[in-house]
Amino acid sequence: MLVIQGGKVLTLDHNRVIGNATIIIEGQLIKAIGENIPLPDECTVIDAAGKYILPGFIDAHTHIGLEEEIYAVEGDDVNETSDPVTPELQALDGINLDDLAFADALSGGVTRSISLPGSANVIGGQAVFLKHLAASPSEMICRNPAGLKAALGENPKRVYSRQKKTPVTRMASASLLREALFVARQNMDKKDLAARDIYRQKPLQCILRKEMPLMVHAHRADDILTALRIKDEFDIDMVIQHGTEAFKVADDLVARNVAVLLGPLLVNRAKVEMKEVSFKNAAKLERQGVKFGFITDHPVIPIKYLRECAAIAVREGLDEEAALKALTISPAQILHVDDELGSITAGKRADLVIFDGHPFDFRSRVLNTIVDGIVWGDQSE
Repeated sequence: MLVIQGGKVLTLDHNRVIGNATIIIEGQLIKAIGENIPLPDECTVIDAAGKYILPGFIDAHTHIGLEEEIYAVEGDDVNETSDPVTPELQALDGINLDDLAFADALSGGVTRSISLPGSANVIGGQAVFLKHLAASPSEMICRNPAGLKAALGENPKRVYSRQKKTPVTRMASASLLREALFVARQNMDKKDLAARDIYRQKPLQCILRKEMPLMVHAHRADDILTALRIKDEFDIDMVIQHGTEAFKVADDLVARNVAVLLGPLLVNRAKVEMKEVSFKNAAKLERQGVKFGFITDHPVIPIKYLRECAAIAVREGLDEEAALKALTISPAQILHVDDELGSITAGKRADLVIFDGHPFDFRSRVLNTIVDGIVWGDQSE
């Protein structure tokens, strides 16, 4: 057994804070947490006196392993730009599970992430949910597929207008997405389809059966509203990715219980649709009742700086508790894994991070990151 003794635990479970806590980990799970808990007879103890202990952070929108560190063309498998509609692609098939970024993630306390195709295509392919530390690479896969990536706005227009192919307008992007869902719905119960059609439409039919969400890249308010209209038309689960102008249509999002994975925020206004990018947007979403989590869009922002993004949002008006939730329990809820992750609770998976100071103090360092009970230590010294 593994025991973490001492320290201040921010459980993110009903806002509980436990001082001088003891956490007992058995295998992959948290067995017990509290004060004055007797230690097991045989255990390994991590002394966390004077430290802060939090749930492992979850980055729910990255291209980790798909757009690799160091490598250029050799390690870039994020966009298949030969066809604007490719639901059959799986991000996992392009991921290098030995990418340097996985160690970087652990150094920032990020224990799990969603890696998904880029936004060149209207439908880019299937996302995978990964953990960043495991006994073997194959054990890093938590859930595959974890969602289907779609994109509205400038990116599909820019990529395919260069090829003189559809889409070259927002209208065409929306139409291609609708058409794919419409055809998949019409073919849901047909048995005489060509094998290729069955193969390509299977992930779309998973969306229509609400077996996984449609993860829609949308920055501008008009693109978000288009996505919501499509959600209403097909009665599907949806998550808005990026959501730069989501605060402008917050009531529409709340009415449909659609969450936003917010970011990247630590960037310039690289394109027109990011005109409203601001760390203040997190506080606006919180005030308006929109469920959200912070994302890095790694490698746009290196994944290890996820908590720095939350800290700056606190400086710009976001409640500290809300910021901690947006790193932990909120993305777990958005991804429907909060029964296992997102808080330090007996019975949940042992994903934890130990800081030498408060996580929103920029001087604080990660000492240990624990994923399913496996301990990673800071190797910088």
